[in-house]
Amino acid sequence: MDFNFFLQSFLNGLSIGSVYAIFALGYTLVFSILGVINFAHGAIFTLGAYFTYILSGGVFGFNGLLANGKLPFQFPFFIALILGSILAGLASIVLERLAFRPLRVRGADSLLTLVSSLGAAVVIVNTIQYLVGAEIYTFPDNIYGNIPAAINFGTATKPIMIRSVQVIIFTVCMVIVALLTYLVNKTKIGKALQAVAEDEITASLLGINPEQFIILTFFVSGFLAGLAGTLVGSSVSIAGPYFGIAFGLKGLGVIVLGGLGSIPGAVIGGLLLGLAEAFVPADFSGYREAISFAILLIMLLIRPQGLLGRKRIQKV
Repeated sequence: MDFNFFLQSFLNGLSIGSVYAIFALGYTLVFSILGVINFAHGAIFTLGAYFTYILSGGVFGFNGLLANGKLPFQFPFFIALILGSILAGLASIVLERLAFRPLRVRGADSLLTLVSSLGAAVVIVNTIQYLVGAEIYTFPDNIYGNIPAAINFGTATKPIMIRSVQVIIFTVCMVIVALLTYLVNKTKIGKALQAVAEDEITASLLGINPEQFIILTFFVSGFLAGLAGTLVGSSVSIAGPYFGIAFGLKGLGVIVLGGLGSIPGAVIGGLLLGLAEAFVPADFSGYREAISFAILLIMLLIRPQGLLGRKRIQKV
């Protein structure tokens, strides 16, 4: 294999995998606290992209209730990105209050929570389609400022061109991982989150309000989903209301590969899955997703708890 081709595929894999990692971190946070998978996470991912699109001055298409609609004002892209992610986080809180909390209060089986979140995802996606249609929306080419379209990581004679937006995505991922790791491991909030994740009842006896930290967890999870949705939308496009569904499936694969509830595992799993897809030969590109999930299946057979996951002890 040509070294330049290897290096380009490696860098592309890191960029793809970093998006998977950001997305999967939201899954991981909710699972670590509640022990359930939030199947509506992909819908929040989509919402975040749409929020940023309209806040940055985007115009909706010809279909839907908001056809040809736009806001009377617009924000610079980076401000719109933050605001859109915050709105996605708030939407995630509403999701928790409506789809998770009622079942949690009743002590319902976790399987019912999965079904509830799946139903919420269907409602969100169909609401988006009803409001803005199913058109593909794209961000302007210059949203990141006057930066070159691609960066050469090679030489003049053997260029290795990587799109600038891919470099930005990878950089943002690393910053998010560092901040989240610091939050969880080095702050009082993080210690309280770990206490709630370990035992909600004991944490409440120690003066910690579990409900507050569950709400915080969903907000951070939604914020990360909205951030990832916008980054993907800026890299390719917002491919309709259902474009977060595919990332939802990939995110599930990432957290299983890295280890359920493990933040480092989500990052490593995302990067590995991205690299696996990047190194699939062009002749087999149609089977890229099948190959990556085949690797996941092999991992499950060899190490069911994932790379960095721990065997879960069933309390009786």
